[in-house]
Amino acid sequence: MVILRAFLREECMPIIKVGYSEYKEHITPLISFIYLQNSTQIGHLSKMQHQEFEPPKALQDAIKCFWYDRRDFGAQQSSFEVVPDGYAEIIFHFGSGCAISVNGNLQSLPSPFMMGLLNQPAVFYTKNRLEIIGIRCFPWTVFDLLGLPSGKGGVRIFEHPIARLQSILGGCIQAGKIEEAVTELKEYFLNAQSGIVTNSLLFKAGVAMSEANGTMPVSQVAEAAHATVRTLERKFRQSSGYTVKDVSGLMRFECVRNQLWLDPDSNFAGLAHEFGYTDQSHLSREFKRYSGTTPAAFARKAKRGKQVAGNDFVAFVPA
Repeated sequence: MVILRAFLREECMPIIKVGYSEYKEHITPLISFIYLQNSTQIGHLSKMQHQEFEPPKALQDAIKCFWYDRRDFGAQQSSFEVVPDGYAEIIFHFGSGCAISVNGNLQSLPSPFMMGLLNQPAVFYTKNRLEIIGIRCFPWTVFDLLGLPSGKGGVRIFEHPIARLQSILGGCIQAGKIEEAVTELKEYFLNAQSGIVTNSLLFKAGVAMSEANGTMPVSQVAEAAHATVRTLERKFRQSSGYTVKDVSGLMRFECVRNQLWLDPDSNFAGLAHEFGYTDQSHLSREFKRYSGTTPAAFARKAKRGKQVAGNDFVAFVPA
């Protein structure tokens, strides 16, 4: 079973074969949090809900969006896989909870937890109802937002005053007041942001990397940020725990993944050229590194998922 990151929309959104840049803002949140473990779960797609909320202007340098998802998995324990992308997430969850496998044993995750940058898929376990409120952050801002030291790692458990919002958000969700829950989060981060000085160098670098879909060389990113390569790398690592090249690689992978979902018949050699890979073999190696599967296998599952579930849902079925 596989997932991607950020659950699915319940309302209809046909997938149209267009260029990636046209649909970048729409497709990325859609193909980032679900891959079904077995075909019987296709029937649960109608029980899914997804909403996204734009952050206030004062937070847009740090937060991409707030989002809410609800999914009914059924009474049997199910697993889902989160595939890497170029963002970090702060995750509040409600319902039956979720867990990860540690040394063969399931470890329950507290709420909230952080989903940092991944270099390979991460598998989660849950059952029955799972509701999530996520804060999708740029990787170079998430640690400053929380006032935590940066570091590598995918799923991160942390202690922080933001955990006090769990009961407030849970009450809003139980009452069906999702927008009120998001408003609580917006107010929290607006207050937190007031004490943080935005690093214009990192902001400029992030904009350049995003606009180039992760294909821009580090030297050009530094030039766009009006910094030396050495200064950029030092500040980037301090803020995110990763290098510019690390994050650019995830951005580039995300672009290819999204394009293959939009058009599973895309030419792999053409994608390699478009997104700055040395050749098709380089693309395949990097794609498998991050997703655990080849571009060809991913494209087949994307095509089969559309045939089974229709274009109104972003869903995958087993091989």
